[in-house]
Amino acid sequence: MAIRFTSYGYYKQYLTNPETGKLSSSANMLAGLAAGVTEAVAVVTPMEVIKIRLQAQSHSLADPLDKPKYRSAPHALFTVIREEGVGAIYRGVSLTALRQGTNQAANFTAYSELKKLLKDWQPQYTELPSYQTMCIGLISGAMGPFSNAPIDTIKTRLQKTPGEPGQSAISRITAISKEMFKQEGARAFYKGITPRVMRVAPGQAVTFTVYEFLREKLEKSSWSIMGGKYEE
Repeated sequence: MAIRFTSYGYYKQYLTNPETGKLSSSANMLAGLAAGVTEAVAVVTPMEVIKIRLQAQSHSLADPLDKPKYRSAPHALFTVIREEGVGAIYRGVSLTALRQGTNQAANFTAYSELKKLLKDWQPQYTELPSYQTMCIGLISGAMGPFSNAPIDTIKTRLQKTPGEPGQSAISRITAISKEMFKQEGARAFYKGITPRVMRVAPGQAVTFTVYEFLREKLEKSSWSIMGGKYEE
């Protein structure tokens, strides 16, 4: 989260028109896309590989001899690197970057546009009330999952199991996609969309509310870690 918002702030500052000091909607979308890719490469991909491996393993609690392969997240990380190499924790990085990029592009763009709409409608506010920030954060948070559900589903299945020797990433993605469509139909690509929206949207509502509060405080101080000031 910290990497996402910090990089988003810097990308916005970089993409701001130097003559007008304004950030266009397309530039804002690009900043969100870049922030999503940044967090995907930096932290999200390795964390998700380990999380999915832990969730996918099966063992019987009734049988004390049936011990799980991975005992904890650090143990899973060590085991995966030892058995499959460092590259294994970046399996699916292209799909993760695509998912996170499209997710944050939709998320930040929707939030910024809704925020601008409300501020134009209520010119008496220099900053929106927290309850309005929370509402538009909830709406924009739901945009991401709907925009990239197929990507997320394929990514999860890709990261769940080790790759075959000599099999390229694109061939695995193609094979998984074909098998999903053949066995389960088009609806398979949207499996889990409801719980994902229910998890992501409220989280984004809280995140944006806290973000706006901290941004306002930091902009009034001498700190500039959020990327400086600009006008959207």
